[in-house]
Amino acid sequence: MKPVRLPAAATLALPRWALYALGMLYILPGLIGRDPWKDDAGSFGIMWTMARGGLHDWLYPNIAGLAVNDEGPLAFWLGALCIKLFGWLLGDVLAARVSNIGIFVLGTMSLWYTAFHLGRRPEAQPLRLAFGGQPEPDDYGRTLADTAVLIYLGSLGLLLYSHETLAVTLQGSLIAYFLYRAVRYIEHASPRNAALVGLSLGALVLTRGPLSPLALVAALFLGARFFRLPAADTLRHLALASGVALLLTLVWVLPASIVQPFSQSPIPAWLAWNLDELSLPNWTSIKAFFRVGVWSFWPAWPFAGWAIWAWRRQQNMLHIVLPLTFLGALTLVILCDPTPENGDLLKLLPPLALMAAFGLPTMKRGAINAIDWFSVMVLTTLAALVWLFWIAKLTGWPAKLAHNALKLVPGFTPEFGIVSFLVAASVTIGWILLVRWRVSRQPAVLWRAVVLSSSGLILLWVLLMTLFLPDLNYSKSYAGVAQAIAAKLPPNANCIDTNVGSAQRASFAYFGRLPFAGVEGGDCDYVLLQDRVRTRDKSGDRAGDRASERRALLQRWDSDGATLLWEGRRASDRDERFRLYRRAR
Repeated sequence: MKPVRLPAAATLALPRWALYALGMLYILPGLIGRDPWKDDAGSFGIMWTMARGGLHDWLYPNIAGLAVNDEGPLAFWLGALCIKLFGWLLGDVLAARVSNIGIFVLGTMSLWYTAFHLGRRPEAQPLRLAFGGQPEPDDYGRTLADTAVLIYLGSLGLLLYSHETLAVTLQGSLIAYFLYRAVRYIEHASPRNAALVGLSLGALVLTRGPLSPLALVAALFLGARFFRLPAADTLRHLALASGVALLLTLVWVLPASIVQPFSQSPIPAWLAWNLDELSLPNWTSIKAFFRVGVWSFWPAWPFAGWAIWAWRRQQNMLHIVLPLTFLGALTLVILCDPTPENGDLLKLLPPLALMAAFGLPTMKRGAINAIDWFSVMVLTTLAALVWLFWIAKLTGWPAKLAHNALKLVPGFTPEFGIVSFLVAASVTIGWILLVRWRVSRQPAVLWRAVVLSSSGLILLWVLLMTLFLPDLNYSKSYAGVAQAIAAKLPPNANCIDTNVGSAQRASFAYFGRLPFAGVEGGDCDYVLLQDRVRTRDKSGDRAGDRASERRALLQRWDSDGATLLWEGRRASDRDERFRLYRRAR
């Protein structure tokens, strides 16, 4: 017996305007008015360098001369193209983030249509009621699609990374698109659908490398065999998909190998980076996976786990078997990474959100009501605390809250922003009206269990990105440091050698227009060095060795007669320090 029993009243679609409004409130805050922070400044630096540079910069990703050999160029091409198209109107930073909007739309639309097609299939339909009144397949599929998108938007991992110009952000959306194309292929195994699967695979290779696409091809073959597609046809179609992916990859690999940008090809280093991402699973990767995944996939993973349990007795459930197969393949790739990145886990979210949507209809009314009330109480309390901290930092009352709010941004002077206040107040009023609607009308619609949690998370994000955005820019941006260095640098400086990281280099090049040495190096008259005031050795001998190297480098420049022109740091960072030297000639 199927685990779903629903009346037609439970499958009323979420109003389109409400879904679009939630999407806009989700993606726009955090893109508008935010400086490049340390987490995504490096990626922005690659895009900005491409947009201002020539063919060599597009073929060999670099940050103002610092070669970047990991990942692929696709995400950076998109950002650089947006800078070219919209930079004159929006500024380079916001123009680069136009690509984030497109990536977000690609991911959400792909997930919506995947859930819609799976939800219309006969095996996914609820039990027929004795006297009729069960939902129509299209209505049920539409409701499940809305639910999948709400769960997707309510996940903490997506919230953190969808607003950053990172390759992992594009990878997550491309996984969602691959899911859609894979479902369409299983439903109708044709060369056209196989070629479109290959298109998504090729884009994934150009984004983060071939490991995940190879795992997805193997998982798709297993899924096709599970649903009894002919083996010969499946192999032929997957060969076609692989050929399309290879052709798309050659769009970068072939010119980069022929042109040899900056007298070298980035392909060998890129392939070496991909090989370094592969090893046997170890305790470090397993521990990191569960530690980060518990919060990154919340609340998708509990619903997805329940869906697997609730549908366990059913046969040939495409809406469970296929996403679970892809989830297992991608999880294995992550566990085989000796140094997993938190953002790489984002690629697991689309299959989890998809399964979670099919788990929600099987839950009891009491469990759904408990989720609702938990969301209302916790998220409303957190929103009230954000408002209270904002009032405290402006007025000084309550004194304890004001002290806690300002101690993380020493030297910062808070100011009242009328636009930020009006946006935050409007979204808060909207949250109150949504809670009132849920409490007063007791709607029976399926998506009621996740609309509050998703909307509450969006509320908190909007409050942080409006009321506290100046504070966050002050503490996380390198704009002030870059401008201070630029003020001490003579206008005729030829170039700067440096050991700063990718995020710092990108920020200094953009905000201060510092002339760093190119990929091929150069004889520079100036050196910008980065070290730490306090060295905290958390990783054993390697961290201590790096600290010793930095100290030796600083001592060498001090002892070689180099002139110290400037020394400083961000006010909010007590450890990091920068020094600008002029060489003795």
